[in-house]
Order: sequence, then C-alpha cells, then structure tokens
Amino acid sequence: MLKSKINKLKSRICPFCEEKVGSNFVYHLKSIHGEKEFRKLIIEIKKDGLSDPEIGKIFNITFRELEKIITQEMGINVSIVKKKKIKSFYPKKFDLEKTTVWSFKNRGNWATHDGRYRGNWSPYIPRNIILRYTKPGDVVLDYFIGGGTTAIEAKLLGRRCIGIDINPAAVKLTKENLNFDVPLELLGRNTVYEPEIYVGDARNLENIKNESIDLICAHPPYAGIISYSVKIEGDLSQLSIDEYFREMRKVAEESFRVLKPGKHCVILIGDSRRNKRVVPIGFNVIRIFLDAGFRLKELIIKRQHNCKTTGFWFERSLKYNFLLLAHEYLPVFLKPKKEEEIKEKKGVYCSSSKLKFSKKEIDIPETTTVWIFDEKSWFNDAISNLLLRFKIKSYIILNKEYKRFPKRELAVFPILNFEDYERFNERFYKNEDILYKFDYLAFICNDIRLPDHTIFPVAVKLEEKMKTLKGFNLKEIVVISLESNGKEYKNGDELLITHKYLLIYDRK
Repeated sequence: MLKSKINKLKSRICPFCEEKVGSNFVYHLKSIHGEKEFRKLIIEIKKDGLSDPEIGKIFNITFRELEKIITQEMGINVSIVKKKKIKSFYPKKFDLEKTTVWSFKNRGNWATHDGRYRGNWSPYIPRNIILRYTKPGDVVLDYFIGGGTTAIEAKLLGRRCIGIDINPAAVKLTKENLNFDVPLELLGRNTVYEPEIYVGDARNLENIKNESIDLICAHPPYAGIISYSVKIEGDLSQLSIDEYFREMRKVAEESFRVLKPGKHCVILIGDSRRNKRVVPIGFNVIRIFLDAGFRLKELIIKRQHNCKTTGFWFERSLKYNFLLLAHEYLPVFLKPKKEEEIKEKKGVYCSSSKLKFSKKEIDIPETTTVWIFDEKSWFNDAISNLLLRFKIKSYIILNKEYKRFPKRELAVFPILNFEDYERFNERFYKNEDILYKFDYLAFICNDIRLPDHTIFPVAVKLEEKMKTLKGFNLKEIVVISLESNGKEYKNGDELLITHKYLLIYDRK
C-alpha cells in the first residue's frame, strides 16, 4: 500500500483527486486542496516511513522547511514520528568512560531510546553521568527533558527523576517514552521510581525546593540552531544569541539554588558558526555557570560523528576556509560545600612547554574541529595542519623566549601550565602592541587539574581575555584528541585529560 502511494506521488498524481498534474504538482496541492492539507499529507507520508530526502524531492521543500512543517503540525521537532518497539533494556558491553574525550559512534537504542526528538543526546551520556555522580534513590533533574532520554535512564537505573520542559508536546512525548515496565532481572536491589514529568521553565524552578537535587543532567538548546517549538514564549531555542546568554544566567542561578552542596550539574553545550567564524556559545555558557558560583569538576569533549570528511561540506570547508563543527562540551560543574572557599588555586599539571617543532608534510589538511593525533607527535601534527590549512608560510613558536623577532604571519603560544598562562598575561596581554605584529595568533592549551581536583579551564579564560582585544577575531576552536596507543586507564574519581585546545585568531 505504501509503495503504491509513493509511486503515485513520484509520478505527480494528486492523492486527493487522482489527477496527474506533472510539474505543477506542489502548486496544485496548495492552491486546490490548501496549505493545511499539503502539510498533513507530508506528515502522513513521513509517518509511513518515507525518508527526509525523498520527501524533499517529491514536495520540493528543503530540510528546514520540512522541519518547520513537522514542528507546526505536531508541536514538536521530531525526526521520526513512529514509536519504536523495545528490543533490549540496556546497552551491550557498557563501561564507564575514563577519559575527557567521549565518542559514541552508535548513539544507543535500548529501551525506548530512538533519536526521534531532533538534537537529543545519546543515552550513553546521561547513563555515564548518573552512574558516576549518583547512587540509587538519588534525585536527578533535567529541566530540558525533550524526548525523555535522561528520565528513561534514571528509571532504568533506579534513580528518582524530575523532568521539565517548556513545550507541552515534549512532555507528552516523554511520558509516552516512559510507558514501559523495567524487567525484574534488571532491577537487582534497586527500586523503580516513576519520573515526575511536567511543563515548566528552567529559568524558574518554583516547584523545587532549595538544595533538594542530587544531580542536574540536561541538554539545553544552543540558542537558535534548532527550533524546538512554535510560538512558545520562553523557548530558549527561539532567541538571539545575546538574549540566550541573558536567559541562561537565570537557568544557572536556579540550578545553583536547587542543587545540594557537594553535588554536580552537567550540561551538554555546543558552538555555532556565523560568516565562517566560530561563535563560542559553549565557552560563554561555561563562564555563566562559573559566575553563578559553580566550580568546574571536569570539562569533557563530546565528539560528533555526523561530519563527513568527504563530499559537499568537505569541499566547502577547504574552499571557504572554515572547519566543520565536530565537537560539543560536557562541563561537569560542582556546587561547593558551604565550608569551602571558592577561589582559584595553583595547578599541579606540570607539562613542559619546551616543545620542538619539525614541519610535517601533509597531503590533505583536517576539515573538522576535532583533530585526532598520536600523543607523541600531536604538536608537530597540529602545527603542520595549521600552517597548511591557513596557507601560512612564516611563523614563530613562542615559549619562554620573547626577544625581538622579524615580522611573521603567525605566532603560536603553547600555554600548557600555570607558568605559561601567567607569562602570557604579564608579557603579552599587558603589551598588546606585540600581538599586532602578527596576522594570526594560535594558542595551544589544555585544562589544568587543581589541587582540589577541580579544573582550571585555560581555553575558556584565554577566550574571555582575547574578546577585549580589538582587531582580532576568533576564527576557530579546535579540539586536539590524543590517542593513547592502547594504554589502559584506571577508572578513578577523576577523568584522565586526553585533549587540548587550539584557539585560532585572525585580523582579517
């Protein structure tokens, strides 16, 4: 039946009046049968399982237009409109993540997880976070519940959960996804708690008492990158970037209020791009939560696997000189206990910045924002790719020596410990004229583990300082992921830091 319907549509036969209308197919549907019937037909064929590209070809609409139609008709932005059947209740061969780079090629489809809510996160993320930072019976809050991924994991793992969303259609979808019984053999000694799901606003958690939450685990929208609703006042996905940051401050303040001291708040946030330049939404949101009183326990990098290294976007990346966004940030914030002093302390990470460079021949440069290199050769690989990617011929790598030097296109600053960071502040940031000798600035830095086991985010701090420097613009934020050559990492209280950052600025 479906095949017959699709063949008719492909042959431009109107499904309402059976008339063959040829090239005027879309015009005929809208003018004769109306815009409302046109949208309903698209939803119907989507439910039947026709792919988005096929729908686009038949109805002559873009992906964005299809997304808008689905959101308008269903009140929610979903990629799949059919409910799936449960095949298993847990992931196969699951182990807690041990490093700061998380990568899930298979996003996870156990229980009712199906990825139909656009932009939702992999269930591996809340599973890791819930298991690492809570115990059975603890209360987990997700105030951007979306399709219910966090709530499903909390139910499976014997945690209490409060799920909130400003969109009633998202709340309805979450409740549908929670309509399952946990098998007895999966429970062990844990109790199953049915999550409490309701419509609410992350900026005003009025129904939640002060210091009553054990873990916040949420995936907020990234400003207006994906639209999650239509005409819902307060939906953060409908805001401009400046408005979004203002409202996220309210979210951070409410998060700090409801979280118990000594507990964690974990969010997934990513960057955007405007005019071939990165917009550092992630760093800004991290600063907002730190300003609200949180400390940074971990700063995890989540690799994305939907960025192809060939084809259309690969070619545009090289032609127009921009990198494809292939990473997100997963900061783990800690609410300090009341007796703790909130102050920055000297780091204990003592990586030497005496790095030698020998240019490496590369045929094709990196085209995404995640560069994966061997931990022994990462510095050479990173600089060689940087020079090739931006067609830079003259450069200088500034470590401890800041003597006079001839004009260069690029200056590279390795900032891998507190000594490097303080030296840059003292010698360069206070003497801005030195920086203007270059067309490009590149900072190679890493997160520094502090004596109290929290993180000093050097890249976040540097980007904040550089925003005040006139004339330079942030071009790219690259994450350098270090391969370990099969080294086994012990699973302790802290994640092993296995990534670095490359911040690239230009004066064009």
